[in-house]
Amino acid sequence: MSRAYNFAAGPAALPEPVLRQVQAELLEWDGVRASVAEISHRSPEFMRVATEAEADLRRLLSIPGDYAVLFLSGGATTQQALVALNFAAPGQVADYVVSGHWGKVAIKQAKDYVRANVAASGEAGGFRDIPQAAEWKLSKDAAYVHMTANETIHGVEFRPEWGALPETGDVPLVADFSSSIASEPLDVSRYGVVYAGAQKNLGPVGVTVVIVRRDLLERAGQPRADIFNYASHANAGSMLNTPPSFNWYLAGLVFKWMLAEGGVEEFARRSAEKARLLYAAIDGSDGFYRNEVAPGVRSRMNVPFFLRDDALTAAFLAGAKDAGLLALKGHRVLGGIRASLYNAMPVDGVRALADFMQDFRKRHG
Repeated sequence: MSRAYNFAAGPAALPEPVLRQVQAELLEWDGVRASVAEISHRSPEFMRVATEAEADLRRLLSIPGDYAVLFLSGGATTQQALVALNFAAPGQVADYVVSGHWGKVAIKQAKDYVRANVAASGEAGGFRDIPQAAEWKLSKDAAYVHMTANETIHGVEFRPEWGALPETGDVPLVADFSSSIASEPLDVSRYGVVYAGAQKNLGPVGVTVVIVRRDLLERAGQPRADIFNYASHANAGSMLNTPPSFNWYLAGLVFKWMLAEGGVEEFARRSAEKARLLYAAIDGSDGFYRNEVAPGVRSRMNVPFFLRDDALTAAFLAGAKDAGLLALKGHRVLGGIRASLYNAMPVDGVRALADFMQDFRKRHG
């Protein structure tokens, strides 16, 4: 067996120690003489998995006690609709800051339930920058303000260099953290809702984490089936229906691995080093490679870049694959190359990519 460095944007690489543990436990788990994928989600054994996963995630992200933690199916896109249904009255205005493709998708999912006000958008500039907070046109009576912390496709991220988020008063800030959660410390108390698909930094595809301030669960929202009600999921311990139990178990193992590795502080250090290595390889190439994102909002997680001669892109991708560097093809929206540097990507993987980029440039520059 020869595992390569997997730069996929999602489903993304998982930590190898976690995969090996899953492999060892797959047929018979924890002495129950069956796989964890086969046992009841209400069994005492799985209830322990669920309890430990929540406790570990709370520790990892320093989640305050007045926030509920939900483990749900449906992905981040489903949450974009559920946020509107749960926290806005029918036709109420909701503010959206659109920093890339997924910000636009968030509006698409919610537009039948709210009056979506585009408070700020980077689309006119090709989503290469994020409008400064002073430019945001926020509504006084908004149900919430929605933002996307990191745009997986366009490679823009809210960074300290960009500045501070605006104070929204009694209007809760709702944030999609799917592609950057747990990559650095997060002040959860700054947000009313944080949601994230697990398949980038937290675990496998199929389970989504929703962190919601408990007082928001008391909002009436809009008419909806009970299965779409966050409060009902919270009251049922995320077991209102059969949850994605195997995915939940696997995510729990990732949480334990991250804690053992040093927690979000250590992954913040690694993320900074990986981003520095890759951006240095791009910026130091005399234009052979280019990243078009404004420096102050460059993503640490997803780095799109382009070759000076687009005709070389196919050769670059083929050569990278032969060198054991996988899933570098850019998203169809942008084309080019995209490297995703999530928590499971080791620093050595980014060094290998930077070395390949230098060698490719020497041969084709």
